[in-house]
Amino acid sequence: MSNLDKLKSLLVDVFLLDPSAVRMDLKREEIDSWDSLGVVSLEVGLKETFGSQITPQEAMAIKSVQDIITLLSSKGIDFSS
Repeated sequence: MSNLDKLKSLLVDVFLLDPSAVRMDLKREEIDSWDSLGVVSLEVGLKETFGSQITPQEAMAIKSVQDIITLLSSKGIDFSS
């Protein structure tokens, strides 16, 4: 499974999304469950899925799926495939 597929699966699980709703341009304000608890769940899920610790400040700064990819890429996670 590619890292992009792992991320999509994580977003579906954390935010209870339909898999077809996950897009790279999906923004935080489009997801009702992406609230403060959702931020914490996402932070934990990213650590468990990718083994990369993100700070609470980094988690709060995420506003879109593309932001997640950019952040993880900066920590050495490859999304090119």
